[in-house]
Amino acid sequence: MIKKISPEVNAIDFNNYGSIVYLIQLKDKKILIDTSSKENSKSLVQYLKQLNILPKDIDLVILTHAHYDHIENVNLFSKAEIYGNFKESINENHSRTPVININPIEKLNIKEFTIYKTPGHTKEDIIILYKNILFSGDVIFHDGYTGRTDFPESMPERMKDSLKLIGTLKFDILCPGH
Repeated sequence: MIKKISPEVNAIDFNNYGSIVYLIQLKDKKILIDTSSKENSKSLVQYLKQLNILPKDIDLVILTHAHYDHIENVNLFSKAEIYGNFKESINENHSRTPVININPIEKLNIKEFTIYKTPGHTKEDIIILYKNILFSGDVIFHDGYTGRTDFPESMPERMKDSLKLIGTLKFDILCPGH
């Protein structure tokens, strides 16, 4: 299902388990935030096609964290630059995903975006503020629910600080990972 969030932003949600994928169309860039799980690959391509976009048209993919339900379709976007807060290739920790090169999130140069590191759910979580829209990955969800912190890669001791940071940000629309 496609839901228009703003004139430049669409949310793509799926029947199968996996993250919501956000498409942001700037003047000169087509950007995805997260890519969902493998089970959603065909649906993702079909939904993008409904928006008159082919996988080769995507310029950038930003990954909020490395859980499989957010990253498994990165290989569909072979012409896109991939950004995340990772030190290694994805499949070293997630064998269901092919090796891809992750550009450090610090090198992302999109003036309309402000990126914040928000460890808690995982050590590499990031959130993205675009205008009045906050893309929160699995750090915070609607109704104040927060991401799980019981995974081996979680940092429960840092979640409180990340949530405090989010509380200082000005946004009207929350776009979580699920």
